[in-house]
Amino acid sequence: MAYEVTATRRRPKTFDELAGQEFVAATLKNSLETGRIAHAYLFTGPRGCGKTSSARILARSLNCVKGPTSSPCGECAGCREIAEGRSLDVIEIDGASNTGVNDARQIIEEVLFPPNSSRYKIYIIDEVHMLSNSAFNALLKTIEEPPPYVVFIFATTELHKVPATIKSRCQQFAFRLIPLETIAGILKKTCEEMRIQAEDEALFWIARESTGSLRDAYTLFDQVVSFSDGHLRSAFIREKLGLVGIDNLNALAIACIEHDRKKALLLLDDMLNAGVAIEQFVIDMAGFYHSLLLLKAGVRKESLLSDNPARFSEQVLRALNAEQIERALDVLLDLYRDIRYSISPRFELETVVSKLCALDKWVSPLELRAVIARAREALGGRSAADGEGARSGQAGGTPVERGHAGGDSPRESLSEGFKRYLEKRETAREDHAPVRNISPQVERVLRIFNGTIVE
Repeated sequence: MAYEVTATRRRPKTFDELAGQEFVAATLKNSLETGRIAHAYLFTGPRGCGKTSSARILARSLNCVKGPTSSPCGECAGCREIAEGRSLDVIEIDGASNTGVNDARQIIEEVLFPPNSSRYKIYIIDEVHMLSNSAFNALLKTIEEPPPYVVFIFATTELHKVPATIKSRCQQFAFRLIPLETIAGILKKTCEEMRIQAEDEALFWIARESTGSLRDAYTLFDQVVSFSDGHLRSAFIREKLGLVGIDNLNALAIACIEHDRKKALLLLDDMLNAGVAIEQFVIDMAGFYHSLLLLKAGVRKESLLSDNPARFSEQVLRALNAEQIERALDVLLDLYRDIRYSISPRFELETVVSKLCALDKWVSPLELRAVIARAREALGGRSAADGEGARSGQAGGTPVERGHAGGDSPRESLSEGFKRYLEKRETAREDHAPVRNISPQVERVLRIFNGTIVE
């Protein structure tokens, strides 16, 4: 037999096999068991989470010889024909290639004829948001009041592009991204069926890279299996696919907190020479600091950390506070945004690594503001005390004549020209003659010396 990819071979055939969509499965099963079958369904959600598979399961449930049933037998002629894609009464249409009003008109004409050999004639339109406005408008009346033997099942990844007039005529089901733990468990069962040895860390990495899409996980799984020779190992995967790895990230972060720029840059050079792409390195490094930030907040859930909490360096966690980790994230995210316009992405990356080596010396604006506030309070208290002393006249004479803390007169530190100016001003004050042409800055200095202003 021809080779069949894992995503196709392990496509769910019943609602019980539908992974990560418990609400959708339970609702559809209850509607089938109670006979509350709608004439139009709208399945929405991200890619690879089971929309088309659910549409085919619903079609088998409706046309099974035992149906309508929530558990199709999979053995009757109707179930086999739908599973093999050759049923005349289940029409799958690609919305991206049948976008015009003429395609909609063909559907309107076909629904007038009853099903060939099944109970229902079912139209499954994938990527329905690609239909034109004219096609949507042409289908409105048919979708709202179709013949009793017709069921429409629409699937889309972009709900916002579907007109409200279509949404209001359909029962809508929102599919979710599949949890990381669920995908890892499914991959482990797949390895057992295929008699493939696999490390849990390798399966966890595949599940993480799939970002909630089971189809993406199966696709990446097939690729890894093809070069792993029947044994999935995380170290081998990192080597072949050019990944950074948590151990390398820990080593680089430790070099940064130790202010060892030479070691950090040499580690970076080793990783880049091993085949790690600069963009991938920035993504992995940002994910590493993001996980550190979550650990600082007390989060230890593996699906959020993308790794086991015990694998992150305690030394780095102790050395950095949350604000410094946020600063590292800001620098890395800015680098990823700017790297496409850089004359040398590697130079940009090396500069960022050098900045990370001084991360513990960085002061956040909030910390700086608090320090300035405390300094103002301290200086304000001392100024007030000095002002009280000046006003109470505890020391005789003018501020120019009396000494300061050490008893020395400030006049001794003045230039000869300024001393003569002060003598002239004192003489003018005694004669009640004003001294003219004084700048505001000089006037302020004089007021300080005369005790009018306390600084």
